[in-house]
Amino acid sequence: MPRTARIAIVASQFHQEIARALVMGAVEALSRSGISRRQIRLLWVPGAFELPMVAARLARNRPRPDAIIALAAIIRGQTPQYAVLANAVAQGLSQIAVTTGVPVTCGVIVATTLQQATARAGGTMGNRGAEAAAAAVSVLRLFNAFPRR
Repeated sequence: MPRTARIAIVASQFHQEIARALVMGAVEALSRSGISRRQIRLLWVPGAFELPMVAARLARNRPRPDAIIALAAIIRGQTPQYAVLANAVAQGLSQIAVTTGVPVTCGVIVATTLQQATARAGGTMGNRGAEAAAAAVSVLRLFNAFPRR
């Protein structure tokens, strides 16, 4: 991993306890990959819906991050709105990655219960933040293996 790699983490303030666990997992995974904390920029947004908007701005402005990691928890409430929100966020993040060429990984937990989300934020089911960070590092390594055009 290049010593100059710049990583942006964009995290939702909603379900903040879970989001903090995701951020901690991502930062720890990046550190294990040789990325120092000073190479990481952490931005908090109000909710998951704002993740693509902020990621898009980061990916289009200079200096661009080499990768963006989006972290949040979307948990089912009284209505199925969570499914619509999760789909919009995933599509938005994917579109940013494809249109800008900046890797954007999705560490967004979509769960029907708080217990399911907690299990995926450092609990029994692992840490989606760490997984998203590992994916970002893997993509950057792939990109480094072939020339840019």
